[in-house]
Amino acid sequence: MEISTLATYHCLAFVWYFFVAYSITHVRTEERPSEVFLYGGQWKYLTVLNLVLQAVFYGVSFLADVLRLIKKLRCAKCVISSRDLLFSVLAFPVSTFVSISFWTLYTYNRELVYPKSLDGVIPLWLNHAMHTVVLPFAVLEVLATPHRYPAKKKGLILLGLVSFLYISWVLWIYSVTGEWVYPLFALFSPAGLAAFFAGSLAVIISFYNFGEFLNRMIWGQSKFCF
Repeated sequence: MEISTLATYHCLAFVWYFFVAYSITHVRTEERPSEVFLYGGQWKYLTVLNLVLQAVFYGVSFLADVLRLIKKLRCAKCVISSRDLLFSVLAFPVSTFVSISFWTLYTYNRELVYPKSLDGVIPLWLNHAMHTVVLPFAVLEVLATPHRYPAKKKGLILLGLVSFLYISWVLWIYSVTGEWVYPLFALFSPAGLAAFFAGSLAVIISFYNFGEFLNRMIWGQSKFCF
C-alpha cells in the first residue's frame, strides 16, 4: 500500500477510535446503571482500555507515515519500532481477545459480561464499535502493512506483564468495592478464578502467536524479525 494511502487509513482509524472512546467515556452520568459504573468508572473495563490502546496505536502509525512522507527517516525508524511493538504485543492480541471473548460470553449469557440494563445507555452502534469492529480493524492492519515482531520471549514477557497489571487492577477494584468488574467472576471460587485468569492468559497468548503467524504468512520472515 502506498504511504500516502496508508497515512490516510491510519488517520481515519485514529479519528474513529478517538470518537468511540470519547463517546463511551461521555455517557451521561445520570443514565449510568449504578451497579455497572462503580469505582473505576469505565476505566475498569478491558473494552474501554482497548479503545484507548487502539487510538494510541493508530496515532503512532499515522505519525510514522507522516515522517516517512516528509523523508524524516531517522525519526520514522524509531516511531515505526514503537508502532510495531504496540501492534504485535498489545493492539492485535487484545482487540482479538476483546471481540471473541465478549461475543462468546454474550451468546452464552449476556448478563455475565453486558447486562441488559446497558441497552438503554449504550446504543447498539457503540456496542458493535467497541466489541465487533475492533477485530476486522486488527486484521486489516495485518493486511495493510508488515510489522516487526520482537523476540518471542520479549513479546510474551511484555504481554504477560500487561495482563498481570490488568488482573491486579480488577482485584484491587474488588478489594475496594466488594463487586467484580464482570458478574462472571462472582461464579468462581478463588481457585476457579485463578484458573480462569490463567486460561484467559493462554488464550491471549495464542492470539499473539496467531498475529505473528499471519504477519509471517503475508509478508515473509525477513519483513518482521529483528
